[in-house]
Parts: sequence; C-alpha cells; structure tokens
Amino acid sequence: MPSHQQLSELLDPVSTVLLTVECQQGVVGPDSALPELAREARSSGALRNVARLVAAAHETGVQVVHAIAERRPDGRGASRNARLFRAAERLPVLQLSGTHAVRVAPPIEVAEEDFVVRRLHGLSPIHGTDVDALLRNLGCRTLVVTGVSANVAIPNAVFDAVNLGYTAVVPADAIAGVPADYTPAMIRHTLALVATVSTTDDVLRCLKRPRGRG
Repeated sequence: MPSHQQLSELLDPVSTVLLTVECQQGVVGPDSALPELAREARSSGALRNVARLVAAAHETGVQVVHAIAERRPDGRGASRNARLFRAAERLPVLQLSGTHAVRVAPPIEVAEEDFVVRRLHGLSPIHGTDVDALLRNLGCRTLVVTGVSANVAIPNAVFDAVNLGYTAVVPADAIAGVPADYTPAMIRHTLALVATVSTTDDVLRCLKRPRGRG
C-alpha cells in the first residue's frame, strides 16, 4: 500500500477522475442479470464504497465518469466473438438501451456534472469508447477505477488506462468479482503490478478541498 503522502500526490482533484464501471441496475441491482455478482458487490461493501467515493468526488471537485455496458434491442453492433457475449444474450435480464437495467444503481448518485459513457460492444469501459478523449480533455493524470467485475471489466479498464499513460488507482474494497476469493487474488497477482492499490478510506482521506478545473 502507498503511504498517505504518495497517495495524496496522485489524487490531486484537478487531475484525478473517478471511474465507476458497470455499476448499473441490471448488473449490481436487485434484479440483476448476474445475481451472484450483484450479491457479492453488495455483501462485500464494494457498491457502498463506490457510492462513498462518488459522494466525496462530488464534494471535492473530482470529476466522475460512469461507464455503462448496454446493447440495442435488435443487438446490432454488439460483440459476439466471445462466449461471454453469447451467454449474455440468453440472460433473463438484458442490458437494453433506455431501460431500467442500464441506469446507475443506488446507492450511487449521479450528479449533473458527471459523465455517463455507454458502450455497445467489447469488454473495456475505455477502449473503443469516449472515455479516453474525455479524460484527456479534462486534464486527467490519475484514474481511480471502481465497480465490477474483477473478472473482466476492471482489469480491462486498468490495463487500458496504464497503456494510455494514466496512473491507475484501485481501491481494493470498491471492486468486486466472483467467486469472492477471486478478487483479492486478482488484485495481488495482477492489478498490484500495474496500479496503485489502496482502500476506500485511504482515498477519502487524501481527497482535498475543491479547486477549479481548467
């Protein structure tokens, strides 16, 4: 874990963006297409910690970006080149554009100044979406990555962020995957090699008072 000073230097509100990944009703909500993942996100406290981080970001002037995975009702443009995509087509809850399933899930609150970026294809909330361009235009240097899942989308986001030149910070208790013991293994053996791993409380302690963003 980084020292308080090291983490504080990374988390300058002017150059930090908080990314929430697939924290949507159809994934982590009570009527999730993936009930095991939804239960883990809630019972582990990860979803609550994401909400705490988002609330603190709103208070301190840190930009928030919510990354949502969805598909058109006709499925046009959706990826089908992996078993995961084909299985998703058969789930009882589909992440259809414009439906309740693709709304950000409570207790996370979306503020007017937040960005909500929606993708229709692929595994990554960054690659092939507007996220990278938005981050650059916002002057982002540090990306705090939260949400689900530690199995697929979170490592994709971290790798893409690092490959694009951002410093990734991962609050370990603000991400979730299945089974429960997979997440700490992924963090220890993979994410810790490329990202700064911290905790929600440590990130909250480091956030500074609001400052103007250029």
